[in-house]
Amino acid sequence: MGVMVSRTSNFCIDAADPYAQATWWAQVLDDFVLDDESAPGEDECGLEGPAGRWIGFLKVPEPKTVKNRMHMCLRPVDADRDAEVERILGLGATMVDDRRGHEGWAVLADPEGNEFCVLRTPADEAGVSRA
Repeated sequence: MGVMVSRTSNFCIDAADPYAQATWWAQVLDDFVLDDESAPGEDECGLEGPAGRWIGFLKVPEPKTVKNRMHMCLRPVDADRDAEVERILGLGATMVDDRRGHEGWAVLADPEGNEFCVLRTPADEAGVSRA
């Protein structure tokens, strides 16, 4: 018998407003779409992604109070890192830690304060402009 392993199935994120979080993240990610059963006021809302993976937003009574123990890192597909950071900021994210100048990524927070990173693209790393 081969080596036994596991694969990711879904990621769950606590939220004060699961529907608002799911619809916001659906604007950020192009490979996840809002689940047909997600609706305002629901305690659980989700995004369906590739290979049967999901991101679920689960209603919790308490607000976020400390730094995430786990976070997503995003790699832009159709824009360079800086353009994608600006697009996501325009959707309502906030800048938490701008490390683009020396380490190559930006730490942003979604509307409920969950941190995530926007990484450099291969074009950024090669010094190629995508104008």
